[in-house]
Amino acid sequence: MAATSMFSTVPSLLSFIVIFNLLISAKSSPLSQYIKIQEQDKDPFVGFNIGTDVSSLLPPTELVKFLQTQKVNHVRLYDADPDLLKALAKTKIRVVISVPNNQLLAIGSSNTTAASWIGRNVVAYYPETLITAISVGDEVLTTVPSSAPLLLPAIESLYNALVASNLHAQVKVSTPHAASIMLETFPPSQAYFNQTWRSVMEPLLRFLSKTGSPLMMNLYPYYVYMQNKGFVPLDNCLFKPLTPSKEMVDPNTLLHYTNVLDAMVDAAYVSMKNLNVSDVVVLVTETGWPSQGDSKERYATIDNANTYNSNLIKHIFDRTGTPLHPEMTPSVYIYELFNEDKRAPPVSEASWGLFYGNSTPVYLLHVSGSGTFLANDTTNQTYCVAMDGVDVKTLQAALDWACGQGRANCSEIQPGESCYQPNNVKGHASFAFNSYYQNEGRGSGSCDFKGLAMITTTDPSHGSCIFPGSKKVGNRTQTVVNSTQVAAGEAYSRPLSRGFFCVSVMMILVTSVLLPFW
Repeated sequence: MAATSMFSTVPSLLSFIVIFNLLISAKSSPLSQYIKIQEQDKDPFVGFNIGTDVSSLLPPTELVKFLQTQKVNHVRLYDADPDLLKALAKTKIRVVISVPNNQLLAIGSSNTTAASWIGRNVVAYYPETLITAISVGDEVLTTVPSSAPLLLPAIESLYNALVASNLHAQVKVSTPHAASIMLETFPPSQAYFNQTWRSVMEPLLRFLSKTGSPLMMNLYPYYVYMQNKGFVPLDNCLFKPLTPSKEMVDPNTLLHYTNVLDAMVDAAYVSMKNLNVSDVVVLVTETGWPSQGDSKERYATIDNANTYNSNLIKHIFDRTGTPLHPEMTPSVYIYELFNEDKRAPPVSEASWGLFYGNSTPVYLLHVSGSGTFLANDTTNQTYCVAMDGVDVKTLQAALDWACGQGRANCSEIQPGESCYQPNNVKGHASFAFNSYYQNEGRGSGSCDFKGLAMITTTDPSHGSCIFPGSKKVGNRTQTVVNSTQVAAGEAYSRPLSRGFFCVSVMMILVTSVLLPFW
């Protein structure tokens, strides 16, 4: 009845047709496309940085095809390469472009230069190329402190140029910081920005708050571990499952931290709050783990890199937030897409990538269950293994229980059988624990053994020893198809200080409740 009366007159019908046509046309307008993109980006995402110090880097068009094949939705570039920006057009890949440190002087001292930069690198490509943000410089305060006075003027000049082009709502402007701009970072409740940079950080945070832009932070649990070995357990840095007794506890808030990255993110939130800013979100512009290192970097391994990045992705997509802000899960850009084999020593500097320059994987991530994102692991499997550094007698008792009352299949660890070697308690316990874990359907609590075991996504099978649940057959593994969703960036020489987490974390750990937290 209501519909009949609505169309009862010709003018009403004409009005409806006009409005309907406007709505249809709006669906394909750049504004409506941007609104749709914005709505999608409200969810936390994982992207990748793309460095260019790579031998035989794929040409831009092939690189973009590779990103699309890998289901890449977010990339971060370390410059604004015109050929790559052209190749990214009409791909729906969100792009963060960058102003290199060596351009800060020109842009920070001239509004005209800033306007020209925006016209040349943003207006010329948007909205066909979905540029979502500009990162101005990289760790300026800690690597080129002499340029610090130019940082905010450069940011404001670029923002004003975006306003003049009516793109300030679509493209955010910020600058990435090293973790070392924060002090007293554990417990997070005691963190604050280095007072040396207060005159820069206060107006910068006010700008970020006013414009709805994020605080960009480069956060590396790898460096936390390397600088605080003996105080920060490796498992806490790698997002490995922890028993409650091994969780980090902030004695001031009693919040429990199961991984170092969450603690670093919350330290940034507390540092901002100490400057009376509480409405700026943290965007992790760099994080990762190297897959190879020199003799002094023995924790830079493929297994650790795989574990960190795989668990990081799962952690972000679980959308559990941080202990301080469970309602907000930070988006992250993993460092990095390709191994930059042309970078100077140490060895780890050339070994952060998930792929070699020819696009073959350095290792296969274990991220099944995360949709199409980085779905280059078809095992969809987890395993239960014995932890390192536990008491051998206690481990032997747990092994005896698993093979006895637990009814694990321990026939393969008997003398002469395929999993007898290595002939030690840890190796045999790992096989027995995993057998029990798989028999129990990988259920909650089936991989604990009074804190002696942990869940891993890395297949512990070796040689002819095939662990229960593995898809390996003898010494051969089924071929897996590599499919990755990624984000990227870099074309100028970058600092090696990558997010060094302040050594004060070690001092705090020593003085704060003597380590039941770690």
